[in-house]
Amino acid sequence: MERSANLATAVEAAAESLIAVLDAARSSHDSTVSPTQLRVLSIISSRPGTNVNRLAELLDVVPSSASRLCDRLEATGMLRRAPDPRDRREVQLSVTASARVLLQELKERRYQAVQAVLDRMPSRAQHELLLSLVAFSNAAVIAHSGVDSQTEVRSA
Repeated sequence: MERSANLATAVEAAAESLIAVLDAARSSHDSTVSPTQLRVLSIISSRPGTNVNRLAELLDVVPSSASRLCDRLEATGMLRRAPDPRDRREVQLSVTASARVLLQELKERRYQAVQAVLDRMPSRAQHELLLSLVAFSNAAVIAHSGVDSQTEVRSA
């Protein structure tokens, strides 16, 4: 199958559109939590036991910046610090119940915003998009796993 010269451009444009839809869903909620703080909460929520140094690595910032972000989130009641039971010199970060509620509400708003866009698409286009996204995700996993993508794609 011949590759369209504009395929990568189309994917990039679609990704930008998706980001705009997701950002609009986030913006529609009056929140005192910034996008960066939401990212921190999301990271910590999905990685229980994360410490400040690991958070700094994941955010690609210096530990002092990550610590200040945590200070602000702790002050708003969204984040909790606790001594690591394995190493009392380390501090584990965890989200609070109010942060979990905020993240769940955000996830639902984003889902509804994406669903509203999908509802404007014909059913066949939705099905083709689903197949294409699954194939794209599989190819991305292969690309990041170090497996020879040409061999893997041909055998799929």
